[in-house]
Amino acid sequence: MEDAFDPAMTRMTIAAAFWVLLHVVLAGSPLRWIVAGKIGENGFRGLFSILSVIGIVWLAIAYGDATSAESFYGIRLVEPWMLWTPAVLMVPAAILLVGSVTQPNPTMVMGERHLKDEEPARGILRVTRHPMLWSFLLWGIGHFIANGDLASVFLFGSIMLVAAAGMSSIDRKQARRDPERWRRFAAVTSVVPFMAILAGKNRFVFSEIGWSRIAIAVALWVAIVALHPLVAGVPALPS
Repeated sequence: MEDAFDPAMTRMTIAAAFWVLLHVVLAGSPLRWIVAGKIGENGFRGLFSILSVIGIVWLAIAYGDATSAESFYGIRLVEPWMLWTPAVLMVPAAILLVGSVTQPNPTMVMGERHLKDEEPARGILRVTRHPMLWSFLLWGIGHFIANGDLASVFLFGSIMLVAAAGMSSIDRKQARRDPERWRRFAAVTSVVPFMAILAGKNRFVFSEIGWSRIAIAVALWVAIVALHPLVAGVPALPS
């Protein structure tokens, strides 16, 4: 491993660090409010969006370079069953993702206005108040398990870290923006899926999710499986 940090792996490391610092430090610490106070809320969101696009493109390019034949460094054994974890976990991830963007969601960007709704926790939000971040987290976990190389540790590890840290970060920001309404929303929802339901603070209502969203999620999963060889260079389903 003494040659693991060749130029490609160094770029991968820096790209992953940029991604984590962008979300944990710039967006998830008091620095966020300082910068937003200087350039305005819309200015901050615009800046953060631009930097996020730069970050994800940088990660993708760096990952491609670091997983080339010249820079590939395997660090752990991958068992055959592990290769199925991305495809399996992408099913609930797709349902969470579709649910998060197809109904009012107070934890989405500019979604805080939905805290004013009479019943802000509906559909997939009864399961978890952070369905989008959980979809990213499940995606990262599945691919982290299925890939045993160093570059994948940095890529999927950084995405998992940002998704997990983002949940508490969003909670703090929304509580600061609208303390009373956020307390009402948080009281009937949970970060961990199904915990509010198991605790008796909410109930599962399948009709609010509906078969249409499940069908869209399944179609999304099928599309990902079909396009995976073209986008990632490897099949999504092991042979």
